[in-house]
Amino acid sequence: MTAHSVVALGRRDVLGLAMAATIAAVPWRPGMADQAENGSPQAPIARLDAALLAAMKAGGSATFNGRYLALDPVIGQVFNLDEVLAASIGLSWPSLPAAQKSQLETAFRRYTVSSYVANFDSYNGQRFEILPTTRAVGYGEVVVQTLLLRQDDSPVKLDYVMRQGPNGWQAVDVLTDGSISRVAVQRSDFRQLLVTGGVPALAAGLGRKVANLSGGMEG
Repeated sequence: MTAHSVVALGRRDVLGLAMAATIAAVPWRPGMADQAENGSPQAPIARLDAALLAAMKAGGSATFNGRYLALDPVIGQVFNLDEVLAASIGLSWPSLPAAQKSQLETAFRRYTVSSYVANFDSYNGQRFEILPTTRAVGYGEVVVQTLLLRQDDSPVKLDYVMRQGPNGWQAVDVLTDGSISRVAVQRSDFRQLLVTGGVPALAAGLGRKVANLSGGMEG
């Protein structure tokens, strides 16, 4: 499955598409989250949180594929995936041929969406809270701070580094526990594959990650 392809759909995949229609409508209601107005850096994160909650609540009623189809467009809008990938590759990114960049962009989007589908797959009363103020980190970027509140467990701190561009505010990094950079972790993982086998090895490695996350949906 590619980021924009539709495979033969079963009943639970159709439920996933119905979930996608619900997600598309929900995030822009006034009052969705504090300071989540259109144009604010919190607004995209409010939309992402709503989509993740919908995916979690769908749980076993929708297949991995169905939830993927629902989350893919939201993640593609909330994140500047091209910038995230470039930062994760590092200094060698500008020198890569256009065809290799395109190959990695497709594989990386598939991997990113699959990661969210796999990690937000069940609902036990969780909810998201977006803090009303942002934190400036330089170069025009700000951090939107969020908490995933869980019943009978400590909250998970998820902070999003936001950058404003032609498509408005988009996330360019995620900080788990307020400090662990997803881009930094990916850069370390990707460097090993690039050194040993170049772009083909990295693209294949991302495909294997998707297969593991999805239970074999895509290799």
